[in-house]
Amino acid sequence: MKVLMINGSPHAKGNTSIALHEMEQVFATEGIETEIVQVGNKDIRGCIACHSCFEKGRCVFDDLVNETAPKFEACDGLVVASPVYYASANATLIAFLDRLFYSTHFDKTMKVGASVVAARRGGLSATFDELNKYFTICGMPVASSQYWNSIHGREPGEAQQDAEGLQTMRTLARNMAFLMKSIALGKEQYGLPEKEPACHTNFVR
Repeated sequence: MKVLMINGSPHAKGNTSIALHEMEQVFATEGIETEIVQVGNKDIRGCIACHSCFEKGRCVFDDLVNETAPKFEACDGLVVASPVYYASANATLIAFLDRLFYSTHFDKTMKVGASVVAARRGGLSATFDELNKYFTICGMPVASSQYWNSIHGREPGEAQQDAEGLQTMRTLARNMAFLMKSIALGKEQYGLPEKEPACHTNFVR
């Protein structure tokens, strides 16, 4: 099994990274492969709603989004992590996620998702909710922990002092591993849930 981890921080070795590496250690003991994709320090533009991806099968802007798409399709779980900026996620990460989710048309049902947020103090729950919405629109079960998936620290390395935050990351990884393995067994025996044809209702007619 494999978990794809998206680091939305511009700092590859900052506090967001500490949270992800804490999870990585647990995944390793569970026999789950991981890969971290560094996003926050890349030049990534937002979606322009051109809909070219429906024809080309990939985003019209050929950058890290298209490079990550096959990794997303192949993974069993996705962790998205971000620092908190003005009670929301890093804008570069949001541009990346908008295009990644919109331009990939494979079925994401039952891939397990988890969001992780890091902040000096506030804005964690708002950012946590913002990131979870990418999972819930795609039929992806959301992994939870013993607390909201957050860790505290301002200067690089300070998150190592947040004992509860680190424990929350370890618990999240264990719960995510269990959920992924349980879903894999369920798919073997029962398959995926039945899907109805999409029924899109516009409110302006």
